[in-house]
Amino acid sequence: MLEIEHLGKSFDGNAAVADFSVTVQDNEYLTLLGPSGSGKTTLLRLIAGLDQPDTGRVLLNGRDITATPTHTRTIGFVQQKYALFPHLSVRENVSFGLRNHYLNPVLDDAEIKRRVDAMLEIVGLRGLGDRGVGQISGGQKQRVSLARTLVTEPKICLLDEPLGALDANLRERMTVELRDIRAALGISFMHVTGNEDEALGMGDRVIVLDEGRGIQIDRPDVVFGRPRTVRVARHVNNYNILSGRVEQDQFLCNGHRLGLPEGSDGAVNYVIGVDRVSVNAAETQDAPGHVSIQAKFIASEFMGSRVLYLFEGPDDAVFEVERHLSRENPVDYGRDEVVTLSWPTAEVLTYASNGLLLHAPELKEVAA
Repeated sequence: MLEIEHLGKSFDGNAAVADFSVTVQDNEYLTLLGPSGSGKTTLLRLIAGLDQPDTGRVLLNGRDITATPTHTRTIGFVQQKYALFPHLSVRENVSFGLRNHYLNPVLDDAEIKRRVDAMLEIVGLRGLGDRGVGQISGGQKQRVSLARTLVTEPKICLLDEPLGALDANLRERMTVELRDIRAALGISFMHVTGNEDEALGMGDRVIVLDEGRGIQIDRPDVVFGRPRTVRVARHVNNYNILSGRVEQDQFLCNGHRLGLPEGSDGAVNYVIGVDRVSVNAAETQDAPGHVSIQAKFIASEFMGSRVLYLFEGPDDAVFEVERHLSRENPVDYGRDEVVTLSWPTAEVLTYASNGLLLHAPELKEVAA
């Protein structure tokens, strides 16, 4: 178990990590989501011992390792760049960590072969041990880097944007394979990324990192469906976010009144999911319990399994509407075509002036 207590680190007076605390459970896959500059890599470097914190401490299985040198921490670190030795084979790259391990170097050739072969099998590289690293794909290089770290049997593995350099197909495959590898080894993974789909799809829990602070730590379905703050909602990148104020039990936004769910007094942000908005003919009448506005079509973006439509609402407000192609065919709207956008009032999320959640729909139970 890894415990991080009130960790802080500043550079030139600017906080990169601020009062960060979390406990990573045994065998947990924990993802950290945040944009560039949010402190993700700095946090991993503090845990690995590559940088020293200004405040706080790091404990591994109850032992304070804050001042322990990096090479004695039994923590693996897979960095964004593969950092493989180009003149060595796949097998030699993986075995390098065993032969040169500070605490428990392995010098017996038979034992090295046994452990390297077992690790290559786990990461899906069986039969490729004798190839040069220049003869394998980007996804295979990422697995070599992972194998080199994991073959030394660390207590926890830190992954810094491990899928960032891969193309979309490889990234999708590796999201499944990384979870399978972690399960096979029975250790904890702490994986940082700026991709919300990656974070939500891979983590047992997700931490949303913003300006060096963990602003929400929860299950993926909770982070996605009930963002604790409006900043989390922006990081999740699945919502239309409007600003305004409450007046006479309605949300006033750019002179337009929108229906509000109960418990939204004092709301300054009105939020609706991109997959909760319906697109109807311009003359469609309001349905009970729904909010409707007129908008015109701007553009659409094909995203593989889904299509994102952009509409311009009142006072130039841009609304995003997402449709999954597994459920309906794409629609070819005409440029500047006028439509009615509508959504259930009960599906609206509202946030107070301090950014905290006021109202959100109940989470739907996820089938086991």
